[in-house]
Amino acid sequence: MDRTEKSSIKKAGLVSFLTGKAIEIPEKHLFGRCRFVGEFEKLNRIGEGTYGVVYRARDTKTNEIVALKKMRMEKEKDGMPISGLREIMLLQACNHPNVVYMKEVVVGRSLESIFLVMEYCEQDLASLLDNMQTPFLETHVKCIMMQASGDMFVQVFNGLGYLHKKEIVHRDVKVSNLLLTNMGTIKIADFGLARELGYPMSPMTPQVVTLWYRAPELLFQASVHPSPFLYSLTVFFKGTGN
Repeated sequence: MDRTEKSSIKKAGLVSFLTGKAIEIPEKHLFGRCRFVGEFEKLNRIGEGTYGVVYRARDTKTNEIVALKKMRMEKEKDGMPISGLREIMLLQACNHPNVVYMKEVVVGRSLESIFLVMEYCEQDLASLLDNMQTPFLETHVKCIMMQASGDMFVQVFNGLGYLHKKEIVHRDVKVSNLLLTNMGTIKIADFGLARELGYPMSPMTPQVVTLWYRAPELLFQASVHPSPFLYSLTVFFKGTGN
């Protein structure tokens, strides 16, 4: 195979099983059932992590402001990574006021251009705590801790309780993954490390939670059970002074 053929295959993205040559995808089948990412206007970059880059964007059809997360595909040779597929599957299965809502998946013209369209939250708790001039007042803490309806349960525990009822463990709860809307609602986000439990329960990788939020059991390579992942919550509440 010469350099020209390799270049055309890389550009087209699909290869014929019969001839081994690049296949041109018809325009009408290019995006499948997904919308084209060109229908969203990127306004600014708002975050970047291990599994993708997040932009604030505007849906040109509805004028709605959304969060547009581009999945990282640069180093993938065998299609979409399992972490990305798992995140899409789990987010599609969730519908709760304290869990970030994924609206749809949109795509670009190349096979590497896959974006998650999610509801937009104005800030995350990590940047809020870093840029605060003074600590939270008691009224602020109550707003973050309590539901708008006056429920006795904290919002973060409500969200995690919902996930655990659906047998989902987040495995990376930290302040940068807790988003805050301008209405004072907490949203659990970033499901790149989340897992759905099965029976019998299979072992989980211990080096997942961010180091500073990792339970002692995980640091000492103990058999992994979902309960150590709740340890990160105690670190979070300690860090906010509660």
